[in-house]
Order: sequence, then structure tokens, then C-alpha cells
Amino acid sequence: MTKKKIKQILRILFILASIGSLYFVPWILVKAWILPLPDTVQEQLDEGIKHGFDGMIVYVDQAGKAPEFYAAGWHDREKKIPAYPQALFKIASITKLYIAVATTKLVKAGRLSLDKTLAEYFPELAGRIENSDKITLRMMVQHRSGIPNFVDHPDYWIKPPKNRQETLEYALDLPADFEPGEDYGYSNTNYMLIEDLIDKTLGYPHQQYIKEEILIPLGLKHTFGSLDEVNIDDVMSGYYVGSDQDFKYVNTGLMIATAEDVGIFLRALNDGSVFKEGEQEIYSSIYVYKHTGLLPGYQSIAEYHKDIDAVVIQFNNTTNFNGYDWNLAEIVYNRIVKIVKRKRSS
Repeated sequence: MTKKKIKQILRILFILASIGSLYFVPWILVKAWILPLPDTVQEQLDEGIKHGFDGMIVYVDQAGKAPEFYAAGWHDREKKIPAYPQALFKIASITKLYIAVATTKLVKAGRLSLDKTLAEYFPELAGRIENSDKITLRMMVQHRSGIPNFVDHPDYWIKPPKNRQETLEYALDLPADFEPGEDYGYSNTNYMLIEDLIDKTLGYPHQQYIKEEILIPLGLKHTFGSLDEVNIDDVMSGYYVGSDQDFKYVNTGLMIATAEDVGIFLRALNDGSVFKEGEQEIYSSIYVYKHTGLLPGYQSIAEYHKDIDAVVIQFNNTTNFNGYDWNLAEIVYNRIVKIVKRKRSS
């Protein structure tokens, strides 16, 4: 083992020791981090499966090169169907990027105002969400509203909501997390309310607007607004450690897409081609250009890397909210990006 590797190990051990006893060091993360970097993306995916993921998909789009598709593990563990790159996947909070773009388009068209308050848009919620008369649409898009995140409610996982109204109830009549605009607090409640606002403004579902204004212009035929729109067998199975349930059958109401479709959208978002004149300036002032997603059974990372002009999308279908699966997924992703960079420079 080289001195460089030894220093790397000592550094990560020092960091981990600072947040707890070495008795609790997640050695799987140390191992995943210090293993020699494979020569290919496919080898890194195979390594990820050995770390405990049931299935993984990666899409790489480098400017000037044909897109690359990779998969490893299982698409459906029970039916012994191998993972394949064209599978549909629940992209979870990556959905927020599409919602933010839709909001931007409606703002530019004058149908929404970023400075109008929640109380003005939803008077019926004025007495149930603290500071609703101070919370603007801009703050909601930016997660600076202080509205509690419904998934943080202690009963959310014990008594899962059956519909949107029950979901919203888990965020109502609670103290604000902070004063509007004074802090940042990631809250799914913000975006559920924004979706409802878009529906209310348009008079029809926001999924239809996204399809007409984003998906069709970009030629994205494998992106859907709901599980109801797809053949369930085309959706990659999702697994939670310690459970035998296949979470692909749970309809979350969030978007479903192939890695390629997410990659095409992400490049269009970053190069501005998803926008019409004047829209990108608005978007840049309110939201980000990359995102991750997390649901029971589904983890996703979508990011554009400007230094190599490449979009890298990673899906994996195994989660454990009390474990280290998210950290492990990030380690695998970062190593894949390193491999792509190394190939580009060679």
C-alpha cells in the first residue's frame, strides 16, 4: 500500500472519528472509497453491486461523443430479470427540476408571480401555515419558506397518507421551521404546493403542461408523470434493506423516466435549450441545475459536469434510510465521474 493510500485512509478515519466512536466506523464506505479505481464505468457498476446494491443504471453523455449506457445487477430480483439501461425509474425529487422549469415558464408568461404570497394563492391555507402572508412563491421554489417538510412528521411513515390532502395534513398547523427568507430548509411540502398552484392556475394537471412545454419539445418519449401511464414491468424494481416488498408498485405521484431521458433534459436545462427567450434568467435566479432523488427503493443522481461537458446520470434500486446506502451511492457516482474524466484526458 502506497503512502498516498495510507494518508487517505488516515484522513477518512480522522473525519469519521470526529463524529463518533471508531466502533461505529462504516467500513463499507472506507473500502468503497479506497479501492483502486477501475478502468471502466461498467467495472465500477459491477463493484457497486458487490457493495450491496441490487441493480444500477448509468447514462453518460459527453459532448462530441455518442451517449454511453451501462447497467448491472437486477431489474427485477424475484423474476431474475437483469438490469438494462432503458428501464423506467422513479426519479423522486429530480421531479423538482421539471416543476421549477414549469414555474419559470408560467412566471415569464405572466401567469404566476414569484413575489405573490402563499396566502394570496391559497387563502384557505392562510390560518394553517404559519407566515403564509409572508411566504412568497420565490421562497417556496428556493426552499426558503420555513414550511415544515411533511415527511418529517412522526406519523408519516407509520401511517402513510392515502392521497394529497392527507399528505398536506402532515405539514399543516405546525410551527414554522424558521422565518420566511431567513434560512434554507429542504421541504417537499413546498413543491407539492407549487404543483397544486400550477394545476389551479392552468385549470388542468401540471403533468400535462410539463409534457407539452418540456417533454415534447425535447423529444422525451420515455418520461411520465405517474405510474398509471406506464407498463409496470418496464419499471425497475425498488428494494428497501430488510423488506421483501417491491416498491415499484407504490404510486408516489412523482415522475418516472429512463436515465437517457433525464440526461437529455439535464443537458437542455444546463445549456438553456429547454427555455424560451427570457426564461433562463428567471430560472437561474430561483433554482439549481442538478438534483438527487430518494424514495424507498430508489436513489438517483443527475448532474452536469462543466469541466468535461458531460452529463452523468446514476440510478440504483436499493435503499436503507438508517444505513449508508446514500453515501455509498455518492462514492460510486464520484468514482464514475473520475473514470469518465480519465478517459477524456487519455
